[in-house]
Amino acid sequence: MSRLILVTGGARSGKSDYALQRAEALSGSRCFVATCPVVDTEMADRIARHREERAGADWQTVEEQTGIAAVLRAQHGSQVCLIDCLTLWVNNLMYHAEQSGKMLTDNDLRQQCELLIQAAGDHPGTVICVTNEVGMGIVPDNPAGRLYRDLVGRCNRMVAAAASEVILVSCGIPLRLK
Repeated sequence: MSRLILVTGGARSGKSDYALQRAEALSGSRCFVATCPVVDTEMADRIARHREERAGADWQTVEEQTGIAAVLRAQHGSQVCLIDCLTLWVNNLMYHAEQSGKMLTDNDLRQQCELLIQAAGDHPGTVICVTNEVGMGIVPDNPAGRLYRDLVGRCNRMVAAAASEVILVSCGIPLRLK
């Protein structure tokens, strides 16, 4: 039976740790979908530390920056899929659109989210998505920053509406919203 869980919170709030613990508490094979691109040495070190955290817990790691719905569809043998994180996924979609001379629109993002939600709904196990809550900060001072905030907000609302559970992690404390 398909189950979608959204875990949100601010930067360094403990949301990824919480999501990892939830996923590891479930039985069956596990797939970790990492959306973070390696952009510099500091990020490469962070990614290595995250891999070490999962070592020994039978995680298969798939690194995918944009096509996470396709990854979910290919992971039907995994009972648990953890996607970390949707915030970087939106960033990657924006970046790849820009590299093609385009701009990611709200409609484009809606379509991508619908594909993700459909793939999660078709998945035979549990899908846990991690995202940042970006709407509680200041209004960005530039158009690209505001577009990013708006698109992440749209993504979070769509996934939350489809999720059976939504958890907000603040100061390391999980708060059930749905």
